[in-house]
Amino acid sequence: MNVKVTLVKSLIGRKENQIKTANTLGLKKPGDAIVLADGATLQGKIKVISHLVKVENV
Repeated sequence: MNVKVTLVKSLIGRKENQIKTANTLGLKKPGDAIVLADGATLQGKIKVISHLVKVENV
């Protein structure tokens, strides 16, 4: 199953680990979206920045 992750809030003023997590997913500015294969690693990254992103099943 694939998951679409969209950054909906800005990274300005966020903790360094949240910024790095978003960047590793390829999300740099609000509106950026990426489709990735679902897995335990991805779910962990989403949990770190869950308040900044919107997640949809694709």
